[in-house]
Amino acid sequence: MGNRTLARCSLSGVAGSQGLAYTNSRKLVVNSSSVFTVRYFRTTAVCRDDVVTVNTPAFAESVTEGDVRWEKAVGDTVAEDEVVCEIETDKTSVQVPAPAAGVIEALLVPDGGKVEGGTPLFKLRKTGAAPAKAKPAAAPPPPAAPEPVAAAPPPPAAAPIPTTMPPVPPVSTQPIDSKPVSAVKPAAAPAAAPPGEAVPSKGARSEHRVKMNRMRQRIAQRLKEAQNTCAMLTTFNEIDMSNIREMRAVHKDPFLKKHNLKLGFMSAFVKAAAFALQDQPVVNAVIDDTTKEIVYRDYVDISVAVATPRGLVVPVVRNVENMNFADIERAIYELGEKARKNELAIEDMDGGTFTISNGGVFGSLFGTPIINPPQSAILGMHAIFDRPVAMGGKIEVRPMMYVALTYDHRLIDGREAVTFLRKIKAAVEDPRVLLLDL
Repeated sequence: MGNRTLARCSLSGVAGSQGLAYTNSRKLVVNSSSVFTVRYFRTTAVCRDDVVTVNTPAFAESVTEGDVRWEKAVGDTVAEDEVVCEIETDKTSVQVPAPAAGVIEALLVPDGGKVEGGTPLFKLRKTGAAPAKAKPAAAPPPPAAPEPVAAAPPPPAAAPIPTTMPPVPPVSTQPIDSKPVSAVKPAAAPAAAPPGEAVPSKGARSEHRVKMNRMRQRIAQRLKEAQNTCAMLTTFNEIDMSNIREMRAVHKDPFLKKHNLKLGFMSAFVKAAAFALQDQPVVNAVIDDTTKEIVYRDYVDISVAVATPRGLVVPVVRNVENMNFADIERAIYELGEKARKNELAIEDMDGGTFTISNGGVFGSLFGTPIINPPQSAILGMHAIFDRPVAMGGKIEVRPMMYVALTYDHRLIDGREAVTFLRKIKAAVEDPRVLLLDL
């Protein structure tokens, strides 16, 4: 076993008085007349790692625990790197893959159980390690010899074929009795279903409960904290999207050909927000409630709200002040793909100095967004609709979008908020403002 020494001792015929001598590789039995050589052998190490225990991966510093959601069950066969479970944390979900191909031996945490970093999750038997063989089932007893079947009785004799027609009953001359509808008794109701079986009824009013996942609980907690902490106020404006639509229609094909990316409206708003944040740095600042200080940030990291089946996530596009439209579109595309595939890491969502939420993709006409703490403001975009507007003394139909800025009135005054929103309006309606730094 292992590297232990196994000595084969076949020393028949050696007297008890004979001595033993040792060398580096052999043990010798010395006799006056003969010397016997006894060889010893070393066995190869037996692999004792057929069953491995997979532990919870380490979380980011801001995350301490998560809930387990199993994708596989005991006895399931998994390939290498196939996801066995997901650990849902406050901010994202962490996938735990199988380290090797094999069979799930045991789940060490129940579904929905809480785990911390390093907690054992499941045991995996690697492929090639034969599991304990089950006892062969006893052979079924041989079928009993069939008993002789008694001879069938002869069929009865056929009845004679009638040669005359049967008599026709006489028709009654009295009128048929009639009954009123009220006298007719309803047919018996069908037999009731046995107890324990639910009978679906038409128009039933049922309900069911589903446990809130960790991400939804965290979203609810943070939004309520924002309401309780910030003095939120919302200001509105509208943007004429004619010029940005025309620019997109003219340049979308060359843009796609060069950058392999679609040119959307989001990059224009993100760049316009960075331009306005540099013009009004107080909107990019935040109050430190612990030290009662205002923290001004010299960089612009914009969180872009993305709706996923698990909840709302806000990945961050960093250093937007140094980006052009193509860089912003690429960053948004990569973060969106990560969000859809549930591959966002904690680092992708940490930080952020300002948030943009685009409810227009769902057809929203108007809304008041809630601040994403610890930020101080959030911009809400909405759907584009053709509306009649006054342009140069004339009524024209233009593609218009309502925008809303919710800000923390403890830090930002109305003048700065309105000026900030008008700066975004000017940069989106005429992108040349960004080039000329007006």
